[in-house]
Amino acid sequence: MTDDRRVSGIGDPSSFATVAWEGDARSGRVVLIDQTKLPGEFVTIACGEVETVWEAIRALRVRGAPAIGVAAAYGALLGAREGLIQGDLSASRTGVLKASARLRTSRPTAVNLFWALDRIDRIAQSIPDDVSVQAFFQSLLDEARSIEAEDRAMCRAIGRHGAALVSQGQGILTHCNAGGLATADYGTALAVLFTAHEQGKGIHVYADETRPLLQGARLTAWELRNRGVPVTLICDSMAAVVMKEHKINLVIVGADRIASNGDTANKIGTYGVAVLAHAHGIPFYVAAPSSTFDLSIPDGGAIPIEERDPKEITEGFGKKTAPEGVHAYNPAFDVTPARLIAAIVTERGIVQPVNEQNIRSMLKST
Repeated sequence: MTDDRRVSGIGDPSSFATVAWEGDARSGRVVLIDQTKLPGEFVTIACGEVETVWEAIRALRVRGAPAIGVAAAYGALLGAREGLIQGDLSASRTGVLKASARLRTSRPTAVNLFWALDRIDRIAQSIPDDVSVQAFFQSLLDEARSIEAEDRAMCRAIGRHGAALVSQGQGILTHCNAGGLATADYGTALAVLFTAHEQGKGIHVYADETRPLLQGARLTAWELRNRGVPVTLICDSMAAVVMKEHKINLVIVGADRIASNGDTANKIGTYGVAVLAHAHGIPFYVAAPSSTFDLSIPDGGAIPIEERDPKEITEGFGKKTAPEGVHAYNPAFDVTPARLIAAIVTERGIVQPVNEQNIRSMLKST
């Protein structure tokens, strides 16, 4: 097995693969964009080890709930490599399940991670013992590719449904990044904006910078600008005044996990934006695929919230911005209650009003 490697280069920023599998069973890699380098550099990482994929997810080199799910699905396949080389099906099966267990510890909040790995585990456990190792691996690879392809289709469908909520010439606020960099293709919240723009609706997007890691500034503004969507970057603390100045007509964000009652976990700061939108009479929408719903939990209080290194606040991007030894609290997500959400846009349609009955009905639809 060759070592992991880095490949640097400038790709086409309007057409890129956030996560992909390249190569054959024995030497294939999980190739992903290192989003910590954007917007200054366009760098891809080729991951040949499970631990490299784990680190990429944990360090936010790949982020966004759907993209994490795709990366984890491909990453679990790397666990089968040793058994594949030895021609040992049992070792390959054990390796995949062990890799899946490891990848589940990378980040706790985004449910797509667990949803994708559950699918890989089911395939790994269901294949009979008399199947060849090569056929076993191919079945796993087919499933991972299906997860990626389904996400691409879901993104496009979310864009079509959500664009119906957008009127001509509207100003739209979004928070964090829910675009192609967060998914396998077109995004969730940004899919709505891309589609509305392509329909000639003349929208103007305001992007919160999204402290402390600036996903809005580094990633969302980059994606919107590269696709020709008019965008204005604002500090998180400016959202209220921009709403008061009547520059915002609606808010749309992505999601990392949605409880059965519609409470929605998303990047830290989303809840505050929802409260502000409610105070100013502005509709607040969430865009997410059906895989982001977690019907096993009743409400947002049961969603696990990841807490990250305080240095992301006190020493963001390597620059000390707080006194030595000061305590910092750094939850990566917050939960917006369903009562503040005007609608949830999914690939199957729009959930409105947002409640458990409508959510369950949507998820049962084909």
